[in-house]
Amino acid sequence: MRYILALLMLLSCSAPRAQRIAWWNVENLFDCQHDSLKEDQEFLPEGSYHWTRRRYWKKLDDLSRTIAAIAGDDAWPMVVGMCEVENDTVLRDLTRRSPLRRARYSYIHEEGPDVRGIDVAMLYDSLQFHPLGHKAVRIPSAEQGYRPTRDILHAWGLCPTLSDTLHIIIAHLPSRAGSGREGDAHRKLTVATLCNLLDELEGKSVLLMGDFNAEPTDKIFREIGKRLTSLMPQDRKELRQEQGTYYFQKVWGFLDHILVSPSLLPFISKRISVGRFPFLLTEKGTPSRTFQGPIYKGGISDHLPIWVDLLSK
Repeated sequence: MRYILALLMLLSCSAPRAQRIAWWNVENLFDCQHDSLKEDQEFLPEGSYHWTRRRYWKKLDDLSRTIAAIAGDDAWPMVVGMCEVENDTVLRDLTRRSPLRRARYSYIHEEGPDVRGIDVAMLYDSLQFHPLGHKAVRIPSAEQGYRPTRDILHAWGLCPTLSDTLHIIIAHLPSRAGSGREGDAHRKLTVATLCNLLDELEGKSVLLMGDFNAEPTDKIFREIGKRLTSLMPQDRKELRQEQGTYYFQKVWGFLDHILVSPSLLPFISKRISVGRFPFLLTEKGTPSRTFQGPIYKGGISDHLPIWVDLLSK
């Protein structure tokens, strides 16, 4: 009965022609309060990053502006996946107390085991997406002797474009920075956990998005690529262009990805869009980050957002 009522509600909505699904690493979206269970001391007013309420609210305003720019002249994005989100507080402030409140987003978030306290999360427009359930998938990091990493978030629900349930998976893989063999092994463990989830969803409409801390040509995508199709640039000519979602040591890269199941391909735009909005970039055309190390730069994020559209057939 719940499924039927949700479907009737969605069909009765004056749905837009396409539903936009966006992904963004929002770079250290911390509040200014200490959580005694997390290592968040750096992001306090007296911490090394000097993270004040003024800087915090500026960042929320800037995130709101960016999501509005992703929407353009159309409806708000149906779903916005995010990572480097500290807790429920920052999501509540973003959706209820920042300029984004006019979009009336709801959100899905589960507190994960990351020692710094950063998680993945999902905003959704309830007029375009009706969630039927969600779960956090734990990576068995501690059991293998690794530092705990972020959970994988799996949410499923209904949207006007599809007659089938849409499964959305959000991931933020362990960092590459100084990781060596141990870091690579930890990322492989995360990918193995992810692939187990994908195997459970075989034959269903699945969209996977996240920060994989890996380029499209990285070997960790071999197993994922057996199950899903990447919408990211693939050939050498594309990858050699001055483009990407992240800029490090004078090199652009695609660390952020969107992949879809074969059943979803007929309903999806074939390539991702990258949010190269002028206000997200420095004078050199690179992402205007919030911090360079502990030095406050006043930008929005060190990653650019990406998105695809679900198209009506």
